[in-house]
Amino acid sequence: MWFLVLLFVFVYLNNTSLFASKENKKPFLLAHRGLAQTFPMEGITGETNTARIIYEPEHPYLENTIPSMEAAFEAGADMVQFDIQLTKDGQFALFHDWLLEYRTDGKGQIKDYTMEELKALDIGYGYTADNGKTYPFRGKGIGLMPSLDEVLNHFPEGSFLIHIKSNDRQEGVKLAEYLKKLPKERLDRLAAYGGDEPIAALKEELPGLRVMSMATMKKALISYMALGWTGYVPESMKNAYFHVPLKYARFLWGWPHKFIERMEKANTIFIVVAGSGKWSEGFDKAEDLKEIPAHYSGGIWTNRIDRIGPVYKE
Repeated sequence: MWFLVLLFVFVYLNNTSLFASKENKKPFLLAHRGLAQTFPMEGITGETNTARIIYEPEHPYLENTIPSMEAAFEAGADMVQFDIQLTKDGQFALFHDWLLEYRTDGKGQIKDYTMEELKALDIGYGYTADNGKTYPFRGKGIGLMPSLDEVLNHFPEGSFLIHIKSNDRQEGVKLAEYLKKLPKERLDRLAAYGGDEPIAALKEELPGLRVMSMATMKKALISYMALGWTGYVPESMKNAYFHVPLKYARFLWGWPHKFIERMEKANTIFIVVAGSGKWSEGFDKAEDLKEIPAHYSGGIWTNRIDRIGPVYKE
């Protein structure tokens, strides 16, 4: 009985946040796709054309563009997420959908076109908030699809989360080839996530880069749930990137402050997302932040950095 009591006391003291530092640090804010047009999450699937169901626009920015990233950083983003796909001529273009016709005036896939050809497309062509009666961004997105090279050159000090859209191992190899040319201090401001195959290839080529895939996340979280009560942080959780739904993060040993302290010491970026995490739900309204623990200094995923950033600026 005494052994069990002592074990309980040890586990409690080792994981309670009562004695963790509660400095007045603001959370780490991650802007999903920069500052983008948002849409209702209810009922969407992997085939939903979200450009056709956007809310009435409140700002002029389109996702995955340099202007949207500039606006996101200006609003208070610490890191911006964007999506990449490999083009016909071996460059990486920033674009989310598999099919160009969902939100552009083109047809087919990114891989069918060169970067120069993609520049001729209108990426604002398909957006509508009223079932096709009006298209508020039509004609305004020509030339706005950037390459990875353009983005990193435009924001030499910017921190970015790169999403590899495919599960093609070769895309991980190609991205590694590109990133290897960058200095270490630039790589330290980058992280990547995506399918198991490209992320495994990327990590093999660049072991120092912080990455996440479903495989790396499962391995890390299972290891931590098994041993984290001792204060031990497994190697799979070090120098990594993770985004986890808040409803699951609450069960991690040491949550919230002790856990975040451990992640900071492990050089790991840890982000909480809203909902189930399946469709990139974010904390997009000021009232959503009531769910976040007081004094939380970890990462927060948002699709509306224009609303969330100012809350923490104030």
